[in-house]
Amino acid sequence: MPKTRGFFFFSVLTLNQKLFLCLIVLYSMKTLRNVLILVLVIATLVIIKIKFFPGNTPQVMPQQQGKPQAVTVTAYIVKPEKLNNKIYISGTLLSNEEVTLMPEIAGKVTRIYFKEGSTVKKGDVLLTINDIELQAQLKKLQVQEKLVAEQEARQKKLLAINGISQEEYDVMLSQVNATAADVELLRAQISKSQITAPFDGKIGLKNISEGSYVTPGTPIATMQQSDPMKLDFYVPEKYVSLVKVNGKLTFTTEVGNEKHDAVVMAIEPKVDAATRTIQVRAKTDNKSGNLFSGSFVRIEFSLEESENALMIPTESIIPILKGQKVFVARGGKAEEVKVETGLRSENKVQILKGLTVGDTVIATGIMQLKPGSLLRIQSINE
Repeated sequence: MPKTRGFFFFSVLTLNQKLFLCLIVLYSMKTLRNVLILVLVIATLVIIKIKFFPGNTPQVMPQQQGKPQAVTVTAYIVKPEKLNNKIYISGTLLSNEEVTLMPEIAGKVTRIYFKEGSTVKKGDVLLTINDIELQAQLKKLQVQEKLVAEQEARQKKLLAINGISQEEYDVMLSQVNATAADVELLRAQISKSQITAPFDGKIGLKNISEGSYVTPGTPIATMQQSDPMKLDFYVPEKYVSLVKVNGKLTFTTEVGNEKHDAVVMAIEPKVDAATRTIQVRAKTDNKSGNLFSGSFVRIEFSLEESENALMIPTESIIPILKGQKVFVARGGKAEEVKVETGLRSENKVQILKGLTVGDTVIATGIMQLKPGSLLRIQSINE
């Protein structure tokens, strides 16, 4: 019956349809033959490979499923250490005394007595301003002063014999006192025509020359006292209670690595609200003259010492949302412990809470850890 149906179906097709169907059958037989040949060639090559080259055949190792892998780490044994609480900050050197020399009156500079960069003593005359007019006025007042003094002496004798009234004598005496006051005022003005050194120190570069006309406020030169020197720096607010007057510190400059000693001389009694720091001023010797005002310095300031501080490597600390944590090794597994930190050194940090002496803190490989991870400790640093 099936053959009859197939023959009937084939007989009803048109000539073109019969030709197309025959082509499909022939193409399918050809493709199938090619596929069979290809499969046969591949099978032959596989048999030759296995039979003649067995040593080069890769062996696939079955994967171990369900067995956790140990993380290789290094550890650090917590133990008490001596901690010197130091802070490293920057500061600025200042002269012990510094002033910009300026005239108090206007006039022409008649003489400059100092040399640039020279050392002067307190009271030395540094510069004079033309005071000819003032000197002339002084001579005139001195003549008047002598005249009224003689008149007062004569009237005093007359008063003694009741030749004049007391009122007349008092008027003459007031003239004497007024003239004397005018003389003193003029002498004070004349003294301003000279600029003298206010303290022992060194003169800087001059800004004027002889013959220059100066007015009050014209800068002539700077003068500094550089031995001893002041050292200003700022300490964070949290260390304010640890900074004491007469506390010692050391510092270095950009010139070299030589360490200089200084002593705290004063502390600003107010915390800067903008920076949350407090200004501290120290004093240092400069007998060698190698320190210069305005120089940048690096300060090492010792605040306090602790003999039994618990210190761990800085890289062991992991910041978290509400604090910090570390991983410790307990029973061959990683355990998470929250800690409270304190002071820091160059490569270690102080632990205030969370750890005890003898704990094994994971130092490296912490990024691969989670609570309960198996550990393979490669080395332990004590």
